[in-house]
Amino acid sequence: MNIDTVSEQGIRELEARARFARITSPLGELLLVGHAACGRVELHGVYFAGAPHAEGVIPGGAREDAAAFARIAAELAEYFAGERTSFGEALSPRGTPFQRAVWRALAAVPYGETTTYGAIARAVGRPKAIRAVGAAIGRNPISILVPCHRVVGHDGALTGYAGGLPNKRFLLALESRRSSGRARARGGPFAP
Repeated sequence: MNIDTVSEQGIRELEARARFARITSPLGELLLVGHAACGRVELHGVYFAGAPHAEGVIPGGAREDAAAFARIAAELAEYFAGERTSFGEALSPRGTPFQRAVWRALAAVPYGETTTYGAIARAVGRPKAIRAVGAAIGRNPISILVPCHRVVGHDGALTGYAGGLPNKRFLLALESRRSSGRARARGGPFAP
């Protein structure tokens, strides 16, 4: 068996399972990206349309499939309506082990609260790696669900956000108004 043929076949199979959808939100269009697997979609990304990291994230051969993302679209609508404070969808972000550790630490930041880059660095066991943590946060592929908008500077100042600072302000204000907590979804944010 030719290894190159298997690799090319594997790539074609992944491309055939690639899905994306565009949904509207109070912050504009969001792009959802994932792969169909076992009757559901493994969510790899939620991007603000037009954001720098959204460029080229739709895999070649991907099919637009709003129905495949119906559950996560409904959860996002509930979040924006102030009816959901966490997400039950299993996420499958693509990244290095370090990036995934940072994203798991982000997912643990409670709704309506903020944290700092230094606190995330300590949470992943790399207290001096604040810049590396910042870079990993900046590459977070699953906006809103993996709440990188909850990270502020050490002095509490709003810092960069791939979706733009106005969107970060909006999300923090939404959560601060609703932080008394209403509906809470069960389930962890990351697939094992």
